[in-house]
Amino acid sequence: MTDRIGVWIVGALGGIGTTMVIGARAIARGLVSDTGLMTKRPELESLQLVELGDLVFGGHDVRQSDYWESAYQIYKLSGSLDLEVIQELRGELDEISADLRPGASVNCGDAIAALVTSDEARASETLADTVARLGRDIQEFRERHDLKRVIVVNLASTEPDLADIENMATSADLAAMIAADQRDRVRPSMLYSLAAFEQGCGYLNFTPSTAALCPAVANLGSELGLPYMGNDGKTGETLVKSALAPMFKYRNLRVLSWQGYNMLGDRDGKILSHRDNLSSKLRTKDSVLQGILGYPLHTHVGIDYVESLDDLKTAWDFIHFRGFLDHKMSMQFIWQGCDAILAAPLVLDMIRFTDLAMRGGQGGPMSHLACYFKSPLGVGEHDLHQQFHNLMSYLAARGAD
Repeated sequence: MTDRIGVWIVGALGGIGTTMVIGARAIARGLVSDTGLMTKRPELESLQLVELGDLVFGGHDVRQSDYWESAYQIYKLSGSLDLEVIQELRGELDEISADLRPGASVNCGDAIAALVTSDEARASETLADTVARLGRDIQEFRERHDLKRVIVVNLASTEPDLADIENMATSADLAAMIAADQRDRVRPSMLYSLAAFEQGCGYLNFTPSTAALCPAVANLGSELGLPYMGNDGKTGETLVKSALAPMFKYRNLRVLSWQGYNMLGDRDGKILSHRDNLSSKLRTKDSVLQGILGYPLHTHVGIDYVESLDDLKTAWDFIHFRGFLDHKMSMQFIWQGCDAILAAPLVLDMIRFTDLAMRGGQGGPMSHLACYFKSPLGVGEHDLHQQFHNLMSYLAARGAD
């Protein structure tokens, strides 16, 4: 009998979480192809990564709903999920929905607080009680399904930045803060990751929320020998930037300005229409170019909420550069895609790689997963090509053909 691996999703009912669950189940059932999953490349077969059909899903959310309702809403709004597929999966979606639990909203900011519909998620419990409740949910999930390992994935909405987070450097600092119930010094993502590590789980922060893997939390994960990685999944415009910017470097063309403008709808767009939440996102999107090119340049990223777009997003980029004989030229590109369709396979890839790390007893930051993140922890290399080769070198050392 093969091992069953738990996937506990924070922000379980969001567009990415719902699309990921539908995709994993649909691929396992042969209802759709596995296009978009890097881990389905033939040369990785020898790694014997966990099969999608052996993933068991559950999670936390601050909204009251279920997977069928969430999937049906996505079908109606963007059409990215096929109605026949979600109807075929309805029984499984109902079973998975039974493993959803109320999340936490302590000090989450006004934008996220407006989304909360679960009374328990609003509960005024102490920080210690919140962490204990979140951890108990994960433990009971593991025991209920007899799971070999559990991986926690943060797919929740972008939180506002937290002041002085770098000064909380050790797990002892974190424990003291939790014991003193200093609610103004936490965000929900910090509590989720703390609960995950206390339950012996691997952890992935696919969001820009830096509290999730602040120094104290990350250090705790390393101390416990657990694998983790973040921050902010690289899915669209920044993916293209990290692939295209090296071209200018390779040909010694001087980029003078790189302007980007993004339009998106859905809950993510609505959350990012709040200035405090937006600043967290802009920081990760705007940090890539100088890291690749190695010199300062004019950059700007704009993000606007366009409600009618739902989960479809559009990005326009303008690149002004200088070439031979100092002649100035420009290029532009438009990226149009469905955010959840772009993101969900990346999360499934990383779940499978995190399980591989846990099987091998690997702990600490998984720097080989840098190609999946805008702001990878502890990695200064932003060139997508080099990041990808680093991942393949790691996998080759683990036995991939």
